[in-house]
Amino acid sequence: MELIYSAQKSDFDPQKRYRNPEHFERPEAGVTSVLVVGEWPNVVDAYENIGVEVVVKDVARVLFVGAGDNKAELEELIGKLRIESDTIRAVIDGLDTGEIEKPEAGELAIRLFYALDGIRLQMVDLAVARDELAAENEKLRVELEALKAGESQEVEALKAKLDAAGVTYRANASKESLEKLVADLTKA
Repeated sequence: MELIYSAQKSDFDPQKRYRNPEHFERPEAGVTSVLVVGEWPNVVDAYENIGVEVVVKDVARVLFVGAGDNKAELEELIGKLRIESDTIRAVIDGLDTGEIEKPEAGELAIRLFYALDGIRLQMVDLAVARDELAAENEKLRVELEALKAGESQEVEALKAKLDAAGVTYRANASKESLEKLVADLTKA
């Protein structure tokens, strides 16, 4: 059995078994291999001491560049990041409700707003184009119906001439064949 020791809070693979290394007391029986995510030397040592293969995966560390040892600068940076995060969340929440407003602060939130607003404007243009095409389609449908009705009247007139002359024709004869039969009447 393989075990993964990780302090992660989400994104678990349902096919694997996880343990939180913060709660590690002793190795579990029946374990054949261990993956340790992060620095947990007590877990690594305990399993290596009983001959279990252990693989350690390093975790990316966050490094504040340029902040030095100044706690005030770090707190200010964290505050700015929180504001940025909050404004992005406000844009997303607005998107969920169907109405977004331009944020007053936060470079990323403002960029996100403009990107989403650009998409909204494109959707409006597409809706207008769709409506125009639908109106044009309806107009063409009406014209086609009128043409069909006119052709139907012409076919009925041709059939009436042939009936009057006693000429037989197929019930589903095309307009062209009826016209030829009527033309043959005048030749005879």
